[in-house]
Amino acid sequence: ITVVVEELDGLTPNEMFEAANLYLGTLLSTSTRRIKVNKPEKEKQLLVTIDKNQGLVDYFKGVNFKWVLVTSQKPASNGKREDHSQSEVRQLELSFHKKHRDMVLSSYLPYILNKSKEIKEERKVVKLHTVDYNGTDYWGSINLDHPATFDTMAMDPEIKKALIEDLDRFRERKEYYRRVGKAWKRGYLLFGPPGTGKSSLVAAMANYLKFDIFDLDLKEVQCNSDLRRLLIGTKSRSILVIEDIDCSVELQNRDAENEPKTVEDDKITLSGLLNFIDGLWSTCGEERIIVFTTNHKDRLDPALLRPGRMDLHIHLSYCTFSGFKTLAYNYLRIQEHPLFGDIEKLLDYYKAQATPAEVAGELLKSDDAQVSL
Repeated sequence: ITVVVEELDGLTPNEMFEAANLYLGTLLSTSTRRIKVNKPEKEKQLLVTIDKNQGLVDYFKGVNFKWVLVTSQKPASNGKREDHSQSEVRQLELSFHKKHRDMVLSSYLPYILNKSKEIKEERKVVKLHTVDYNGTDYWGSINLDHPATFDTMAMDPEIKKALIEDLDRFRERKEYYRRVGKAWKRGYLLFGPPGTGKSSLVAAMANYLKFDIFDLDLKEVQCNSDLRRLLIGTKSRSILVIEDIDCSVELQNRDAENEPKTVEDDKITLSGLLNFIDGLWSTCGEERIIVFTTNHKDRLDPALLRPGRMDLHIHLSYCTFSGFKTLAYNYLRIQEHPLFGDIEKLLDYYKAQATPAEVAGELLKSDDAQVSL
């Protein structure tokens, strides 16, 4: 029996074709006579797949499955010459003994779908998206090459450990969120003085989870309806970041929204922002994280801070000795030094208010540890 997997279902891409094509690319061996290599402009790795009319044999649960990529020319419509890429029809043909039909449909093809998702995750390049009204879905993107990781973050070890555990728990709870009737999302508030690593922590979270970042500057958003359009344009498995929420936009108090409307009514309102975070529109997509950053937590409306909107509040404060040791290793590759004792007294006993950014600035001044310290 032969199962035909076409590239397109009408005008819609066939997910099964894309998954099988990606999966088969990992099975190529030295016996494969022709392969196809592609490199998307914004990707770092080469994408290798089988070429047209090439066959490949896969083994699953002791059964042989033969795959062939078949291409044909689409008949020209009204005698007009079509673009070559549009006139070529591609399909994968899977051949096997008919007694394995049920296993193919219930086990083998679902296995390929899951395997292709794993391959995509391994190869995924994290991207940074910013508001662009001329872009697709109001967003434009570039690759995120930020090197921050949890290992390089100069923050309290207990807070770091708690955050990593919270992220891991969130990622594994798809069925849990569905069972309790909540949207699969989580909110984090990062607050503390400037220079304490709030933006770097967002990058570390993205690199750890392999989630894209959508950086939303509320000053660029013209009204509540645009806010909804931007939300729809974000992807699942992403981090939505609103930095400096206390000063990024003048949010109206909700009590004032009941007053007579003025010419300024096209501005973003607090109610609009709250609906954006946890209203009906927030369920468009899943496995999403929302991060607010602020230097002044006390200036935020309490309605923004309650659980369900900002579930975990993380205080990033001045540098501790533990954070300093992380920075000293990052910049100078040292774990001990005679001056460490004096620095520990300054940071932990005398509570010197030095931010990680200020400490890093000193460590950058010289490669000589004695001079920097």
